[in-house]
Amino acid sequence: MALKVKAKEQYQNIGKYANTYRYVMMPELYTALAQDKVIKEAALRSGVSRGVMQACWDAAGEVIKAWATEGHSVALPGLGTMRFGLRAKSVEKVDEVKAGLITSRRIIFTPTSDLKDELANTAVQITCFDRTGKEVKRVTSTSGEVEDPENENQNSNGGSSSTPTGDVPGEGD
Repeated sequence: MALKVKAKEQYQNIGKYANTYRYVMMPELYTALAQDKVIKEAALRSGVSRGVMQACWDAAGEVIKAWATEGHSVALPGLGTMRFGLRAKSVEKVDEVKAGLITSRRIIFTPTSDLKDELANTAVQITCFDRTGKEVKRVTSTSGEVEDPENENQNSNGGSSSTPTGDVPGEGD
């Protein structure tokens, strides 16, 4: 399995590359999995009924919500921990401290090292599109290695292969 990424040629209005076209990468967004599908799969993998899995899912969600809103960092099995946080403006004097200084409330997720390692070792498939939306190239990493074109000490292959779209393996064979 590989992470799917698209690189789209886009006009840059500001910054270092203003007034030029650059390929900008972003993850391809998958559809959101419905809760019912997740529960069905978890029930199948665990050998418990869907009804029992649904009850456990609902109870776990309520416990996580209750504990996290009380200020706890809550473990999410096999994934990491979740807690609530916030961003706020700072003030010089204690008399100026008030709830209105809070600019946003956030959910902070800290993945386990196993999850980070899994992500780091997952191959990446990049599909490149020019400014007209035409697919022009595909690149697939063969490992979790990350290429750095600005690092000249790395070999030019960098653990990936590049294929023009006219010669994409598996298409039209």
